[in-house]
Amino acid sequence: MSTTVSILVADDDNYLRASLKSQLMDEGFDVMEASNGADAISLLKSKTFPLVILDLKMPEVNGMGVLKFLKAFSPSTRVIVLTSYADLAHGTAAAKEGADDFISKPY
Repeated sequence: MSTTVSILVADDDNYLRASLKSQLMDEGFDVMEASNGADAISLLKSKTFPLVILDLKMPEVNGMGVLKFLKAFSPSTRVIVLTSYADLAHGTAAAKEGADDFISKPY
């Protein structure tokens, strides 16, 4: 019996979040969504995700705050950071906090 991999998509852009969820589910992944950083942290506390796709700019708790929490709470979780702020400084900062990859929007 195979196990479905769960992915958390945390992004305040409803269209992008729904699009990513649809694409990932088409590939056979189980996808949960968070529209802000506080909801992302709440989900991370209740479930283990091998992969989190995380926007840097979100309400309540920004993506860097979620990333710092995640790496302290579940250091083995892989993180892909999405942001519309496609510059080296944001990518470097996210990498220093433990992000595995950095992709600019639109991806």
